[in-house]
Amino acid sequence: MSDSGGSQVGPESWAQKLAGEASAEAASEGLSGSGGPLGELDTPPPPPPDLTAAAFFDVDNTLVHGSSLVHFARGLAAREYFTYQDLARFALAQAKFQLTGRENSDDVAAGRRKALSFIEGRSTAELVALGEEIYDEIIADKIWPGTRALAQMHLDAGQQVWLVTATPYELADTIARRLGLTGALGTVAESVDGVFTGRLVGDILHGSGKAHAVRSLAIREGLNLRRCTAYSDSFNDVPMLSLVGTAVAINPDADLRDLARERGWEIRDFRTARKAARIGVPSALALGAIGGALAAAVSRREK
Repeated sequence: MSDSGGSQVGPESWAQKLAGEASAEAASEGLSGSGGPLGELDTPPPPPPDLTAAAFFDVDNTLVHGSSLVHFARGLAAREYFTYQDLARFALAQAKFQLTGRENSDDVAAGRRKALSFIEGRSTAELVALGEEIYDEIIADKIWPGTRALAQMHLDAGQQVWLVTATPYELADTIARRLGLTGALGTVAESVDGVFTGRLVGDILHGSGKAHAVRSLAIREGLNLRRCTAYSDSFNDVPMLSLVGTAVAINPDADLRDLARERGWEIRDFRTARKAARIGVPSALALGAIGGALAAAVSRREK
């Protein structure tokens, strides 16, 4: 198994490591029910009999068709947190990615700042409640049945099943609970006394950050990573996929498809042939897009 990103010591690597550890801590607290409202909405599943094996699923375009953050934004627009005109920015970001095939670090950084300005001062309970409503209204119908069946296969085998995503932890955990999964590893926004401060703990959970989160959770839960399985659509998740004993490419982008073939990883594609060539936006870029629109909305609401 490779330890991708482990040899880097730069600020970005350190931030991703911190993000991963914070995500694992939040996930463990949610699992034990000590995480507040998140652990109270549904009865948690019983402890699985296969205590050392687990499955880790990316969310956007792996489990959910499209970007979960964009779907969340649609729900916010319907509630007049901002206008549907702002959604055009998301489409622009999608088109930009599809033309270049690459994420832009400036987009991600700008999106991070603007999205955090949107949640600053809002209660964590408000975000949880919105996530519950918007899941029922929009996201529930976007779940890939094939990926859901794979998750159920692991549950039926008595294994833990975790989501791993750049999506905010509160929304990711809602998706996991609605599907009866064990929990979620997501981006952790700092909060004090139940109110968001406008800062992240570390960084967006992305790339090597996901691998750090999975490794940290494995230590906390006593998992044997060689007995674990990871699923993703994105080449950006190679660090996570390389960390476990079994990697599966779901609806893969072109780079991940090539690498999966090279390494002998299983490939599952639940899209139509027309869409299989290129689909969706990586989570970090989606966050950048959403941040721009939300910031614009906040600016208008303050005028």
